[in-house]
Amino acid sequence: MRDYKAETKARVDFIRNVLASASAGGIVYGNSGGKDSALVGILCKMACDNTLGLIMPCGSQRNYESDKADAQVMAAQFNIAVRTVDLSGVRGALVHAIEGETALTGNALANIAPRLRMTALYAVGAAENRLVAGTGNRSEIHMGYFTKYGDGACDFNPIADLTVTEIYEFLAYLGAPGCVMEKAPSAGLYEGQTDEGEMGISYRAIDGFLLNGTAGESQLEIINQFHNRNKHKRVMPIVYGGTK
Repeated sequence: MRDYKAETKARVDFIRNVLASASAGGIVYGNSGGKDSALVGILCKMACDNTLGLIMPCGSQRNYESDKADAQVMAAQFNIAVRTVDLSGVRGALVHAIEGETALTGNALANIAPRLRMTALYAVGAAENRLVAGTGNRSEIHMGYFTKYGDGACDFNPIADLTVTEIYEFLAYLGAPGCVMEKAPSAGLYEGQTDEGEMGISYRAIDGFLLNGTAGESQLEIINQFHNRNKHKRVMPIVYGGTK
């Protein structure tokens, strides 16, 4: 197990240095009520008192119910400021406008909410001189299980090197509430959606591969398929002439 006392200090120092180098006055992040946003929120609050968590329901009923309730419980326990920006109406208007021109697939529809949320985060960040904190973890990044220019976008990410297994260990060390620790990981993109169900593999299996290099044949096939298919999400956009 990692030394989470030392990890906490190192990550808090990292966040403070990032803020200082950008002359930023605060932090904003998406408070989804899940494990990753909980850890990011806690670390950011330790580093900067002016940390704001945005709750951003966007079309899914659970966004208004369990996700919002869990986000509020976590924020209250760690004294993190919270605001709610309801994006459901914006999503509905955008979908209506696009559907007049093309037939949206399920994947296209699912990615709208994360991109609208990131738009809201950057708008608040720009208005209030805040940096946007990312909430993606190592397991998701390896699999490419995130939305390009949605939850994959940020100014800095203090947990990108941690697997889901390590996220839970870190949260247990910090005393995170049970409502966050016990819920199934989910992006909350639609009713009944879970990360593991959508990928067809457990985080335990993914992390076993990342941390120990162990995986069954069928598990390795899924991991490699996701990793290779989503390589484009982990690199900068392809540009003519390359970079100078």
